[in-house]
Amino acid sequence: MAKRDFYEILGVSRDADVKTIKQAYRRLAMEYHPDRNPGNPEAEARFKDASEAYGVLSDPEKRELYDRYGHEGLQGQGGFTGVEDIFSSFGDIFSEFFAGDIFGRRRGSRPPRPARGADLRYDLVLTFEEALRGTKKSIELAQLRRCQTCDGIGAEPGTAPAMCPTCRGHGQVVQRTGFMTLATVCPTCSGSGHTIETPCKVCSGTGRAPFTRKVNATVPPGVDTGMRLRIGSEGEEPDSGGSKGDLYIFITVEQSERFVRDGNDLLTRVQVPYTQAILGHTVEIDLVGEPVRVDIPPGTQPSERLRVEGKGAPFIGRKGSGDLFVEVVVTIPKALTKKQQEMVRLLDKLHRETEMN
Repeated sequence: MAKRDFYEILGVSRDADVKTIKQAYRRLAMEYHPDRNPGNPEAEARFKDASEAYGVLSDPEKRELYDRYGHEGLQGQGGFTGVEDIFSSFGDIFSEFFAGDIFGRRRGSRPPRPARGADLRYDLVLTFEEALRGTKKSIELAQLRRCQTCDGIGAEPGTAPAMCPTCRGHGQVVQRTGFMTLATVCPTCSGSGHTIETPCKVCSGTGRAPFTRKVNATVPPGVDTGMRLRIGSEGEEPDSGGSKGDLYIFITVEQSERFVRDGNDLLTRVQVPYTQAILGHTVEIDLVGEPVRVDIPPGTQPSERLRVEGKGAPFIGRKGSGDLFVEVVVTIPKALTKKQQEMVRLLDKLHRETEMN
């Protein structure tokens, strides 16, 4: 993707003076400052773009190269690796911009934030009963942590990493062509600045080794497929310092043979003889270990749905549950005894006489 024009990013003309450029950057920096937009990646990206543009247009030499050759003229000039790099480079400017403000007090010489470990994902399959009533699970996680044998160095105990002979510990190699300077990741050490002649046998020189551990997870009643649970600080641990990542448990619920779930409502079917549908009856439904009595009122029609409030799946995060809907399936016998036929004929006769009256 082509990079945006620096003048366009700051919203200034190409003949703008340094004061105008500084004012434009101040406005954008205040609007998209990370402390005013915590957790907003779009604001952070705009903050970085504005800072990169200001870093070039406020420097006479870089601005001249940019005006002549565009972005290609700045190759090898470096850039900002992150937000903390921006604060480090423009510490005085931010103190001036935010004098007496929280941003001026917190930034400038602020040390880099400790690295945070990666988040982990675990896919958990639950039965319909477990999802409805809640459960506790002990799950095994296969992950990486700092190698206990080499203490994360990557070298076999008793040995040590050596300075990379190619980049002399810098992690980059620099090539100069005319007025351009190009810095690339060192091909020998891949940017680490050192090489390992005798790799650790346990972690193969990576400094991180696999291990398995158990985590106890409490699944609340009412979860459904597609939901996820977060367990803080149960993810990967960083290479050095910092906090662990989080564990995210993604839920899949097996289908039930007797119930269909619609949000927090449940639907089931019950078969009753035609006589019970006519006269009324009470049936008992086993709702995952809980007996639920359902009254079939007299004259219930085939496929009619009866509602039992509060007997569905529990709501998550608040009290209460959905409803249970019972669809009545009226069964009609295919064959009757002689006496049953006589009783039905008598019933039919009485019914027709009632209609005539």
